[in-house]
Amino acid sequence: MLALLVPGGRGQLGQDLVAAAPADGLVHGPSSGELDLTDRGCVADAVASFAASARDGGLKPVVVNAAAYTAVDAAETDEERASLVNAVGPEYLALACAAENVPLVHVSTDYVFAGDGTRPYEPSDETGPRSAYGRTKLDGERRVLQAWQRSWVVRTAWVYGAGGPNFVKTIARLESERPELSVVDDQRGSPTWSHDLAVGLVQLASLVVGDGPAARVLHATGGGETTWFGFARAIFEELGADPARVKPCATEDFPRPAPRPAYSVLSGAAWEAAGLTPLRPWRDALREAFAVGAVP
Repeated sequence: MLALLVPGGRGQLGQDLVAAAPADGLVHGPSSGELDLTDRGCVADAVASFAASARDGGLKPVVVNAAAYTAVDAAETDEERASLVNAVGPEYLALACAAENVPLVHVSTDYVFAGDGTRPYEPSDETGPRSAYGRTKLDGERRVLQAWQRSWVVRTAWVYGAGGPNFVKTIARLESERPELSVVDDQRGSPTWSHDLAVGLVQLASLVVGDGPAARVLHATGGGETTWFGFARAIFEELGADPARVKPCATEDFPRPAPRPAYSVLSGAAWEAAGLTPLRPWRDALREAFAVGAVP
């Protein structure tokens, strides 16, 4: 009997969180315009009102924060705004949750790591973001965990889904526009369908209304790993197109304002140890996403 408040509820992950919420509970997924995390008073009022409504209905309130500034390249020249949304806002949310004794699940990213690892990153591994986006997300993690003891951070990576722009949609569009594509083959990660991530986060929400997992930082991504090149070829396969039309290239061939992690595979061991169901292998998830029309 959960009640979920999902800041960022109109975004890619937020939409799937709203859809994944238990039918016998309550869910509210306001957009950033409806709930501005950078307005401390607005956040405090929203959490207090939500908590009261949930408890009046005999439900257990949980906040799952899916709001974020995710324009990785733009953040390089707009770090102040990125920090407000990714760090200051989540701290306001954690303080509001603390005031109302409401558990908080905050979604973070693989970009908090340097990306020079050679094995899947554990939650306890040393961080070292190399981009403004990564720095603001790491700052947000720390602020949330310090502000409220009943808060949990879930890092994820390479998310795609029905809502918002993402890699799958971009590759699907380019497949119809170009005879060949060059895609970087020296960055490794784990594609994550936002539907599967949302289901996992709702399962976590059902735990944090109790004692919750002892580990307060967890990783949740699609199982296995690949490169952007391998991911693109799999997308071509699902489109019924010839994957040989996708050619490998190096990161240096496509310079971007923000550096990308060369290796950002996240270990799901702590997630499983907490009693949570592992997200399905990334290739199986991609096939299902196409089968149900969640992506083009």
